[in-house]
Amino acid sequence: LIFIASLLLGTTITISSHHWVMAWTGLEINTLAILPLISKSHHPRAVEAATKYFLTQAAASALVLFSSMTNAWQTGQWDITQLTHPTSCLILTSAIAIKLGLVPFHFWFPEVLQGSPLTTGLLLSTIMKLPPIALLYMTSPSLNPTLLTTLAILSTALGGWMGLNQTQIRKILAFSSISHLGWMTIIIAYNPKLTLLNFYLYAMMTTTVFLTLNTTKSLKLSTLMTAWTKTPPLNAMLLLTLLSLAGLPPLTGFLPKWLIIQELTKQDMTPAATLISLLSLLSLFFYLRL
Repeated sequence: LIFIASLLLGTTITISSHHWVMAWTGLEINTLAILPLISKSHHPRAVEAATKYFLTQAAASALVLFSSMTNAWQTGQWDITQLTHPTSCLILTSAIAIKLGLVPFHFWFPEVLQGSPLTTGLLLSTIMKLPPIALLYMTSPSLNPTLLTTLAILSTALGGWMGLNQTQIRKILAFSSISHLGWMTIIIAYNPKLTLLNFYLYAMMTTTVFLTLNTTKSLKLSTLMTAWTKTPPLNAMLLLTLLSLAGLPPLTGFLPKWLIIQELTKQDMTPAATLISLLSLLSLFFYLRL
């Protein structure tokens, strides 16, 4: 109870702060609160996951603090929305990329998700993504669009490609998370509200998937194959949710993708839109496998 309350507290502090140091405090509270939840099972794998998580998040938080200090040194502003110094913007973008697990800083995320229980995995891939995305949202006017687009396309590509080869469901969900984050990052500089819409829908669908897997106790593809005999209606729902995550047209998951593609074509970024749409076909393949 204490840890979940701290998680919510840290998230709220970061989302509602104006001062960089308060945002950093919220991120730190979040990191420290989720660590016991990851290593709860006392399995060596879980402890390893918690250690990896702690090291990456601590490095990213330090970078956030460093970028805001650089900005304050150059401009005398500690306000989150006043991040104007270009070097600070670059450092902040890389810090948030580490926090979210965007490519090329994605290596920790599948490992941590694989080492933690399903409910913690759910927290890691939904609530823990909210504070960094909120920071991106608040600083989005001053960030470098080229860098964001590059990170986004790489994330969608690697999320799709590396998920193809997995049999562990948590790793597949980690790579799916990475490719969804790619969609969110590509649009943040042009229409930040679409990023938030994408995130909310992604969080809802991922919650459905994790809770379904938690009910049927499926961790590998092999156990998922036999799970339909236990609860056929639940598995039919899981099928629809996975297709929605993949972004197939009649389902909800298609809405953010459609709006993002529309916005990108308005911004004369048709090649990027085409590329990211083709790359998300890769992740459609492993959802179909599930």
